[in-house]
Amino acid sequence: MAELTAEHGDLPALETAGDAPASNENGAHRTPEELVAKAIAPVKSEFLRPPPVRPCSSGHTEATPEAKASAPQSGLVKEKKSKRQLKRERQQEKKSALNLCPEIAKTGDISSCRYNDKCRFSHDLEAFNAQKPAELEGECPFLGAEEPCPFGLACRFSGTHKVVASASTPNSHKKSFEMNSLKKDVQKLLWKNKMRLPKSEACLKSLGLMVHNKSVKKILEEVESKEPASKDCSVANGNDCKDGVPSELTNLDHPWEVAEGNSAAAINVTVADELRPLKKQKNILEEENSIGNADDGTDILQRDSKESYTLNEQKASTDNMMIENDDGSLKLNPREKKLIDLRDKLYLAPLTTVGNLPFRRLCKSLGADVTCGEMAMGTNLLQGQASEWALLRRHSSEDIFGVQICGAYPDTVARTVELIGQECTVDFIDINMGCPIDLVVNKGAGSALLTKPMRIKAIIEAASGTVETPITVKVRTGYFEGKNRIDSLIADIGYWGSSAVTIHGRSRQQRYSKLADWDYIYQCAARAPDSLQVLGNGDIFSYVDWNKRKSDCPSLSTCMIARGALIKPWLFTEIKEQRHWDIASGERLNILKDYVRFGLEHWGSDRKGVETTRHFLLEWLSYTYRYVPVGLLEVVPQQLNWRLPSYYGRDDLETLMASDSAADWVRISEMLLGKVPDGFTFAPKHKSNAYDRAENG
Repeated sequence: MAELTAEHGDLPALETAGDAPASNENGAHRTPEELVAKAIAPVKSEFLRPPPVRPCSSGHTEATPEAKASAPQSGLVKEKKSKRQLKRERQQEKKSALNLCPEIAKTGDISSCRYNDKCRFSHDLEAFNAQKPAELEGECPFLGAEEPCPFGLACRFSGTHKVVASASTPNSHKKSFEMNSLKKDVQKLLWKNKMRLPKSEACLKSLGLMVHNKSVKKILEEVESKEPASKDCSVANGNDCKDGVPSELTNLDHPWEVAEGNSAAAINVTVADELRPLKKQKNILEEENSIGNADDGTDILQRDSKESYTLNEQKASTDNMMIENDDGSLKLNPREKKLIDLRDKLYLAPLTTVGNLPFRRLCKSLGADVTCGEMAMGTNLLQGQASEWALLRRHSSEDIFGVQICGAYPDTVARTVELIGQECTVDFIDINMGCPIDLVVNKGAGSALLTKPMRIKAIIEAASGTVETPITVKVRTGYFEGKNRIDSLIADIGYWGSSAVTIHGRSRQQRYSKLADWDYIYQCAARAPDSLQVLGNGDIFSYVDWNKRKSDCPSLSTCMIARGALIKPWLFTEIKEQRHWDIASGERLNILKDYVRFGLEHWGSDRKGVETTRHFLLEWLSYTYRYVPVGLLEVVPQQLNWRLPSYYGRDDLETLMASDSAADWVRISEMLLGKVPDGFTFAPKHKSNAYDRAENG
């Protein structure tokens, strides 16, 4: 799924550790400056691992078998299984005695299960005890909780359950909890498509965006496809557009008629997907009062009590009016919505796969101020998929927390944000309009929206008009490289209802190749209105990078940290303490231990929970090996696009942590979670040596 890309413009795909040569063609060692110019990490010569070579018959040299055997191996160590094979394995697991009924595991009593013989879990305690894996070292992560361990006999630390915590032991579980779980009754309503979402329906109706006929979307998409993607359809570029609407759509006699080609035939529909109605819905004040025009061009609303209210002419739209929803409540003016202040805060970006709750919790302990969940697809949330709702989970330590959603149409996004507002506790909702993944883009979401400015407008207006929760947006510079377009939309994004916008300094076509274009981010930040917070994203890997981006552009609110946090999560500590932390291998191991503890609390301490924790730990280790300790570098700080030579650490553990071999990552996991099961294999979901698709956009 991932592709190899380069972080530097004139470099091939990033190579794994050991592939970046530290010497030139003549065998002479390069200077640190030469290595930096070639985007190779300038590791001190005494730590470099010289590859043994031997001459061959042709006069060239090649690595000896010993060198090849000792060289780091690829992380890809397993073949992809078919869906049928995975289904067969799941069915076999259900029949296994290790799949013990949770109720029996908690109580140890076979009669405690109310389903008896109809239970889909095993009730054979003797067979379970005979096959149960060996216990792990350490204490049960739920030992200090008010209630007993929820996994009982199935816990891999069940031997410590008899230990009574002393009165002096702090009970971390009293203040540590998770929220935003999917309720069963809500899930059933979503499954049956019976969940009522009146606010989104009222907002979509007021904006003229209610779509009940799927053919309407197809028609409008055909019209959109006729517009060249390189052109901006906005108020700023106005020759081919009028008020942000393509000229071919503004010459229609009826606001709901959509012309097809140059023919006179038009399809009359009852709703529009992309266009707001030409005639705005009258609000309460307009229905009760007459409207007069003053000489200065302002509108004056005169009440029977002869009180007058002056409205700014250019703001006389639905967002300046008190619209009444279907449930009788008044929709808030954007100026009356809740505010979110992100200025100068350390923001952990939403990260695919690795940006899970335990990792965010770890980053919070290391200094992160703002956290955001992994990108969730709006359609999956509306269908009640438990796996997608798990991405919305929030830990009590996340004091400023947001969720990121992705959708292709305003009706989907509006219903999703209302559902989240009803069922979840969040501080902001981020809409992803920059995801470069083909699976997302082909559905018209993510980066595909960068070619449809009118749909961006409709989505933001629909989302911000539905909930009081602040709406933020994450975008890229544009869809095609060299054809940036966010600068022409930046002034409108805040007016449409967004509280903040994060700009990833790369186009969709670039993915994660080349360095981020911070000059363009600065240009957009300078054009943004004061009410819109602009965040920059790309290549922040040290406090020096953070300081430079902030000092170069005072109008930039803050910087979002993504892959830098994956490789060294203590980056937040470095920024707050303004230092390069030469962290020891033992300190790094303690950070991994904290992550494992958080993972066991989140995914469970039973066999399945331990292996889930191991899986995500290995996914994370596929990034952490890219870190080069400060004490080993000739030039500080390390840059995100540097390739790594093969080197030794200052101790065996540091050397092990620098390996790009999946087998060595498994060894590290065994130090924390015990031996892996028989037949265990691991292949990283992301090819992290190319930094590909580590974050969403």
